[in-house]
Amino acid sequence: MTLPTDPAENLAQLIRCPSVTPAEGGALSALEVMLQPMGFAIDRPTFSEDGTPDVENLYARLSGNGPHLMFAGHTDVVPVGDEAAWTLPPFGAEIRNGEMYGRGAVDMKGGIACFVAAVARVVAAGRAPRGSVSLLITGDEEGPSINGTTKLLDWAAARGETWDAAIVGEPTNPDSLGDMIKIGRRGSLSGIITVNGRQGHVAYPHLADNPVRGLMSLVDALLVPVFDKGTKDFQPTNLEVTTIDVGNPASNVIPARATAVFNIRFNDTWTAETVQAEIHNRLDRAAGRRKYRAGRKQRIDFELVWRDRPSHVFLTRDDKLVGTLSASIGAVTGRTPALSTSGGTSDARFIKDFCPVVEFGLVGKTMHMVDERVALSDLETLTQIYERFLQDWFG
Repeated sequence: MTLPTDPAENLAQLIRCPSVTPAEGGALSALEVMLQPMGFAIDRPTFSEDGTPDVENLYARLSGNGPHLMFAGHTDVVPVGDEAAWTLPPFGAEIRNGEMYGRGAVDMKGGIACFVAAVARVVAAGRAPRGSVSLLITGDEEGPSINGTTKLLDWAAARGETWDAAIVGEPTNPDSLGDMIKIGRRGSLSGIITVNGRQGHVAYPHLADNPVRGLMSLVDALLVPVFDKGTKDFQPTNLEVTTIDVGNPASNVIPARATAVFNIRFNDTWTAETVQAEIHNRLDRAAGRRKYRAGRKQRIDFELVWRDRPSHVFLTRDDKLVGTLSASIGAVTGRTPALSTSGGTSDARFIKDFCPVVEFGLVGKTMHMVDERVALSDLETLTQIYERFLQDWFG
């Protein structure tokens, strides 16, 4: 029986599956073939919701007596962009100068390939973990994240699954393998502000209310003052306006409405509810204090709509999980990883509600880029870190 102990071969098989969100593309089938010889029990549930594409997922468990460790990740990838701009084919898994090229090489088929190889090496050596290992893999992380991890967690929990700890294999290292473990994430939420004005001729502004003037006042109120100066574990809360739209093709017409979209990444000074209240209060105060135009009495007429679900801030405080992973990284690389909460969101924001969770994977320099690639040496090193962690965490 041949076990999938080579992370480069595992990754090549996964890259060659064109699993652009939400397509399964053969990636979960390839993963299932790797896991079956090790004795994993495998399920492939598909979840649906109106207005979103169906998504196939994978849950695999190698059962034993003892604690239960989850490895979580995704096989879906972002589109390749201009395929002609790639040095090597984006789904070819070809190697040049010691690096494997392909969409998903670091985000995050590479992390999955290494973890599978690590488990295979433990099994091949007759050192089966003193407990259970499961893989919770979705095809919806790069998309809406509706029919993926969040539903897969609920599905597994309804079947009686519980976990003691989890690792998400996202690319967490900025420069070199061993640089950083993500032990938490800032919260995130997005909103749309619409300011309603009164359309008119630009030569007769007294007959109109320009919503662009009102929108600029409201946006300014969101940006100044700063929300906070950061905390011990988190960067300062930051709000960015990502687009302002009027949709007015005429240069001599004052438009009827203007909109702005924003996203805020907030630290543990706030909850989603308190930061929403702060934003609405800032807008409401500005709408009454600042007018469409000097001399006008009418307050700015605005609407605020929150987009999608907020992602909540979290911080993992689990000495065994964080300490064991840090020690494993140090033993293999000689580095002491920084414990960070920087960066964007990941599916760890869902897993935190079920068990302590951290993120650790490959170097993320080329993720989502043309010529995404990973050093073969990094694949081997990450596999050794995961293998060491499996031995030490199960003890």
